[in-house]
Amino acid sequence: MSRKWLWILLGITVGSLITAGIFTSGVMAGYLVGSSPSGSALPFLPETTLDRLPIVGDTDVYDDTPPEDIDQLFAPFWQAWDIVHDEYVDQPIDDQAIMRGAIEGALNALGDPHTAYMDPSTYEQANIPLQGSYEGIGAWVDTDAEFLTIVSPMPGSPAEEAGLEPGDRVVAVDGEDVTGMDANLVIRKVLGPAGSTVRLGVAREGERDLLEFEIVRAEIDVPSVHSEMLDGDIGYIQLFSFSNQSAADLRSAIQALEDQGMQAMILDLRGNGGGFLFSAIDVTSEFIESGLILTERFGDGTEETYEANRDGIATEIPLVVLVDAGSASASEIVAGAIQDYERGVLVGETTFGKGSVQNWIPLEEDQGAVRVTVARWYTPDNRLIHEEGLEPDVVVEFTEEAFQAGEDPQLDEAIAILEAGDLNQYFSDNETAGGS
Repeated sequence: MSRKWLWILLGITVGSLITAGIFTSGVMAGYLVGSSPSGSALPFLPETTLDRLPIVGDTDVYDDTPPEDIDQLFAPFWQAWDIVHDEYVDQPIDDQAIMRGAIEGALNALGDPHTAYMDPSTYEQANIPLQGSYEGIGAWVDTDAEFLTIVSPMPGSPAEEAGLEPGDRVVAVDGEDVTGMDANLVIRKVLGPAGSTVRLGVAREGERDLLEFEIVRAEIDVPSVHSEMLDGDIGYIQLFSFSNQSAADLRSAIQALEDQGMQAMILDLRGNGGGFLFSAIDVTSEFIESGLILTERFGDGTEETYEANRDGIATEIPLVVLVDAGSASASEIVAGAIQDYERGVLVGETTFGKGSVQNWIPLEEDQGAVRVTVARWYTPDNRLIHEEGLEPDVVVEFTEEAFQAGEDPQLDEAIAILEAGDLNQYFSDNETAGGS
């Protein structure tokens, strides 16, 4: 595998870890109320893949009329509101910011890191990874560092053509110094339509002077799948996210590799932070011939079950699945079902442990959205992996030293397992095997 794809792999893994919180990956069930934001011109793709999906249940309409007898409960809030408006040193007060802060604080009080408020800009930004394309420069970025930092330019993107490299730190945008500015605000400053130009000032390790890049924004197609044929007729497919197109792209990749004579397959879910629930079901169905894939359990005691689509085209080929700490939620649905049914061997490191399901519900007047945990999900063998993750059948670490050397010990182990030919030996001690 090329070093470029290793950078993307590491970048996605980093993003999945640094964005834990409201951006921790997941799957979505339930109809979104209202419509999703149309189009986006964000210049960078934030380094994460996120969950949002309208597929299950009835459309709910939420009343914005205050409940009866709420005045006494919220009397302290309105008292604090008056105090701030009368006493705070910097006037006038930004009432909209106070309102959004109040919603954020209220949801944070639930103590659930996956239930949160997203302001309009954050909500728009969060919707990009699963929409398949956006307008910008095409780079995976780390927004949790001191500076907005390039993790990797996307292959063939304006960022790559301009010469941006992993580790580059954005310190100026169109001549404006952005040091000390929140990285998400820096992203907004690079916002612009395809065909327009943005000038970035970049600090690069080993370079004394600031580097200047003039980049013409373009429409960026976000990759969902990378595939190639390895030696020994082993097909390799890396799935980056669970978007609208991911299952179809995966199926096309499998068919193309089969046409090339694929005899065994590696499915790489490392750093894949999740996405649409229906996409996870469709992806799993390519490898599981029939049966239960997962069960959702809601707070009122009800359940929703999901079964394989029974039209998979890779249900018998020898299979190894690569996972790591960045494999979360939808990735864990796929990996968990494959492990429970002893359909393939899991290789790598313990997964993230995201076993909950969220609804993303837009607020009226384009005031952002509320992300609410509505259920827990369980594997076919009734395993709840929340905050525990999936333990691989074969544990292999991917160290920084190996990455810097251009090595991939997890991929090497997967190849060795498939070349050896006997996958059954890895299932003999698996007490959770045999999904119902």
